[in-house]
Parts: sequence; C-alpha cells; structure tokens
Amino acid sequence: MAVKTEEKLVIAMPKGRIFEEAAELLRKAGVSLPPEFDDSRKLIVPVPEANLEFILAKPTDVPTYVEYGVADIGVVGKDVLLEEGRDVYELLDLKISRCRLAVAGLPDWKPSGGTPRVATKYPRVASKYFREQGQQVEVIKLNGSIELAPLIGLAERIVDIVSTGRTLKENGLVELEEIMPITTRLIANRVSYRMKSEAVDYIYEKFASIVEES
Repeated sequence: MAVKTEEKLVIAMPKGRIFEEAAELLRKAGVSLPPEFDDSRKLIVPVPEANLEFILAKPTDVPTYVEYGVADIGVVGKDVLLEEGRDVYELLDLKISRCRLAVAGLPDWKPSGGTPRVATKYPRVASKYFREQGQQVEVIKLNGSIELAPLIGLAERIVDIVSTGRTLKENGLVELEEIMPITTRLIANRVSYRMKSEAVDYIYEKFASIVEES
C-alpha cells in the first residue's frame, strides 16, 4: 500500500527494539515493507512500493534529523525527546517499547552530606528532576555502562532507563524512585508537517488506527 501522495516521505527510526516494534505496527496498518527490511544493514532503506525511505540511526540522532528536515517524520523514545529538546512536533504516542526513567543505586544508599554525584546518559532530564525535588547534585554524563558508576565509586546514584529491572539486579543495584514512564513517539518536522501534510497524515492515521486497537 503506497502513501497517497506524489511526494516521498522520509522516516528516521532508531535501530533495535523500537525499530522492530514500529515496523510491526506499520505492517499491521497495511504499509508494504519488504521481508528483508528488518535484516538490512543499510543506513538508508528505500521502500519505493510504499513511496517511503527510512533512515536508520542512533536513537539520539533521530530528533536532530527530523528538526533539520533530512527526515520528514521520526520514531523515537520520549526519553530522547526530553533530553535532546529538539524543535519538532510530537504527533502521537505509539505506546510501544514501554519502560521508565528511574533513579537507582546500591541497596544501602542513604542521603549524605555534601553534593552527591549522579551518573546518567540523560544529564538534562536528571538535572531538571533533582532541581524540582529541591536536591542539589552533581550530574556526570556517561555514554554507557551506567550501572558501573555506583560500583566503582564514581557516583552514588544513577538515572537510567529501566525495563524489567534485570540489569540493575545483576549488578547489585535497586530502583530507588521512578521519574516518569517512557513510551515511543511519532514526531514530525515542522515544515514537512505543512508542506507534506497529506503524506504525514496518512502515516499518522495508519499508526493511530493500530494504536487505538491495542
């Protein structure tokens, strides 16, 4: 089933779980995606029969591609949207890849004097959260293995995405408080939303029809 417009629509999507679940939503909605689409190692995947082109990117890059117009729409987690703060339209909660942003630490963690350190991939979100809680903390940005920070004494607590909690448990950490639930969102470039409204609305309606059924 092709997008009902002469203009091609470019969609930025993150690799991994979100990509797989979003592709499944599109297929359920009747959008034609080839079988090899899921296993492609390409970074740009054209789907001419649907008049679509997909950019496969790191999650944190998706809002950037959409804001600057190299992608018309994008699929990305709410956590990334909040952290990146990009100027895009948030169109729809796709209600997939559910998880939560939480504060975690060692089981015996207790507030102490001084300025405690918090390690995270989300310094913007973490700083805002602790500020709203009236807590003064030093936020340290890490790009991976956040769970390591409390174990080696780099930080007392971490702020990270939690799904099942298994990774925390395997590293001897516990969830201390939930910051917010996280789901995946459909976003759009502001110009594309106006200039390619027919194509954007088509994909929006396709996603919305399946989300409403779930």
